[in-house]
Amino acid sequence: MDIDDLKNPVLYINRELSLLEFNRRVIEQARDENLPLLERLKFLCIASTNLDEFFEIRVAGLKQQIKYGSVQTGADNLLPVEVMAKVSEAAHQLVEEQYNTWNNMIIPAMAKDKIRLLRRSQWKPMVSRWIQRYFNAEVLPILSPIGLDPAHPFPRVLNKNLYFIISLEGKDAFGRDSGLAIVQAPRSLPRVVQIPSNHSSGSHDFVMLSSIIHAHVKDLFPGMTVLGCYQFKVTRDSDLLIDDEEVDDLLRALEGELPSRRFSHAVRLEVADNCPDHLSDFLLQKFELQKDDMYRVSGPVNLGRLLAICDLVDRPELKFAGFTPNIPNRLLKNTNIFEALHNGDILLHHPFQSFAPVIDFLRQAANDPNVLSIKQTLYRTGADSAIVEALKVAARAGKEVTVIIELRARFDEEANIELANELQKVGAHVVYGVVGYKTHAKMILVVRRESRTLRRYVHLGTGNYHARTARLYTDYGLLTCDKAIGEDVNKLFHQMTGLGRAGKLKKLLQSPFTLHKGMLNYIDQEINAAKDGKKAWIIAKMNALVDPEIIMALYKASQAGVKIDLIIRGVCCLRPGVKGVSENIQVRSIVGRFLEHTRVYYFYHGGEELVFCSSADWMTRNLHHRVEVCFPVEEKRTSDSVIAFGLLSYLADNMQAWVLQSDGTYKRAKLGNQKPRVAQLHILEHFCDLPY
Repeated sequence: MDIDDLKNPVLYINRELSLLEFNRRVIEQARDENLPLLERLKFLCIASTNLDEFFEIRVAGLKQQIKYGSVQTGADNLLPVEVMAKVSEAAHQLVEEQYNTWNNMIIPAMAKDKIRLLRRSQWKPMVSRWIQRYFNAEVLPILSPIGLDPAHPFPRVLNKNLYFIISLEGKDAFGRDSGLAIVQAPRSLPRVVQIPSNHSSGSHDFVMLSSIIHAHVKDLFPGMTVLGCYQFKVTRDSDLLIDDEEVDDLLRALEGELPSRRFSHAVRLEVADNCPDHLSDFLLQKFELQKDDMYRVSGPVNLGRLLAICDLVDRPELKFAGFTPNIPNRLLKNTNIFEALHNGDILLHHPFQSFAPVIDFLRQAANDPNVLSIKQTLYRTGADSAIVEALKVAARAGKEVTVIIELRARFDEEANIELANELQKVGAHVVYGVVGYKTHAKMILVVRRESRTLRRYVHLGTGNYHARTARLYTDYGLLTCDKAIGEDVNKLFHQMTGLGRAGKLKKLLQSPFTLHKGMLNYIDQEINAAKDGKKAWIIAKMNALVDPEIIMALYKASQAGVKIDLIIRGVCCLRPGVKGVSENIQVRSIVGRFLEHTRVYYFYHGGEELVFCSSADWMTRNLHHRVEVCFPVEEKRTSDSVIAFGLLSYLADNMQAWVLQSDGTYKRAKLGNQKPRVAQLHILEHFCDLPY
């Protein structure tokens, strides 16, 4: 290898394959017998949902490139057709691992803990009678079997919905004998049905809707013989194609495009493993798919729906221990957030620390007569959001409320359109960001009159303004009334809502203008320090590392002797441990109870120890094609906390850490003679007094 050529494709791991490796680590969590059983089931469901999205977006994109003969390659120099072949092989292996885990580990473990998902062969007479009544009362009235003949062509199959293909024998009342029918499982019914305890021998007995339909499918075709009934699911391209240059009204364009997501091009077919070849081939032909696009599964075609079991089973001992998120002492002593911020910044580390202060910040602003205006970006908020309610209250009170809503937040487009309409009805100014650039920055700006001056209060975060995910994702949020940061945020809002340039920012780095250059500059400074024989150290924690220029800069830093520790949850295209190139780089991924979502960038900087938090990963799209914000954590007590608990704890983790190898695979961190360390538990112990 020419190690002088840092553009050598061998030095770059393919993004799609790296993403599948992340999913493999999630499945390994489901296999980990040290974790509570229902949490293991959750991980298996998450892996299934992740894989669905992977096909809807990433595989769909690959198929489009292949269809149009694209020969464009990434840093790894793999053609789309080559990537597709590798992805197909890896994805088939993953699916096999998923169902092996479900059938051979999760089901037996649940049975041991008296949680049973009953197969039809396990239905005792009392259970069978209850299921018969349930089918007749709840299922049969809303089923619409479709016999396939010239008057009933193959139906339009919804994305990710459960269907059955049924093989029949005989003629119906009209003499029709096509021999095939399609039945859609009603979307309005639960996929997992709990058997009442007085009709079963256990209090936690369940049956799949698919089993209920399968058992009684003959009732849908009276006078005919059902030869076979096989479940299947189709995954479709779910990326919305909006031409930014041709769109006059983004909201209307998205409203028109969303329905097409249900019936766009098919990219994957999942069928029951006992489905005969002639029927699976028939389905492939109908969906215009190839053999490699078919996945035979030994179990429910949508494992993600099994998540319902976790909600239906109230067994605390089978779940992670509950905890109460911490409230910073300063806010306990002084509940007026504006006054509390006069004494310095407040840094929140979610979910270990509560998201409530962010909601209180907005509520107090909405009800404070001295607050004149509130500006906020919204990417994802969730249903019945307290954040949105506070904005409505402020708008109704006559305050100037401006909200930048990113309508194109993937899979939240419909919710965000509804949110935009709600806010406009109460008098808020709503804009949709910048055409061609997703607004991914997380910012709140409150302007408050104090004596004869106006003071700006700011919240900046690494995650969304979503109270539910704030309990599931690790994120940082900074509350501050720092004058320079307030001025910077004000300039950014003017830039996004109006026209013109933001001007030079004093403290913040911004995509698509200064963040990429800023990070490269700080990496260069560490390189120069190392060349001068000084200590040089970079720690970066993020969800994904993809950008080739950043990777090349890190390779150069490694060659110069800079110590580089990367904590990357998901995709990492950098290849560590390559002799002469990346020997000083270690990459680890933490997969645990909480989804690691913080973006933290640390530079030793001659002992100054610069710490930044950001909404942006080191991905080309984030650095060049989105509106993102990166903010410094300057007060020593807050930056020390980020270093200790947001970075060093993860570098010390030897239980939930996976270390990236130079071949692109991951291996669990070795415990050796060290004391077991779990970063997330260590942080819980510190903030929430949860026993470690």
